Amino acid sequence: MNAQEAIMSFSQGEKIKAGLIWTSQILQLLDGSVGGERSAGVKTAGALVGMIRHEIMLAQSRASDSAWAEMMKDLEKARVMIDSGIPSEAVTHLTRALSKSTDVAGRAMAFLKDEGLL
Repeated sequence: MNAQEAIMSFSQGEKIKAGLIWTSQILQLLDGSVGGERSAGVKTAGALVGMIRHEIMLAQSRASDSAWAEMMKDLEKARVMIDSGIPSEAVTHLTRALSKSTDVAGRAMAFLKDEGLL
């Protein structure tokens, strides 16, 4: 990892973490909802998953780390659960992606601290 990759990994990791948390919260709120409220929540969660996907793709293109590909797999599994009508099951996959994103951001932060850049 070099300084540019570490900066990108830290920045993207934090942004992805926020998106994953927001999406998980929306999906958890859907448990008691029905009708239009549920439909709107599912659409919102789906849109967030799409945005997170783009952020992971950007991170992959700028910072080489196998965790990005693993996060993408978790995100795709979550998307399948959302599209299949069982959005609450997506939270497990989003949580796995969150753990990986936290790990990447943590490693990047440690690198930046060791280099005196943070």
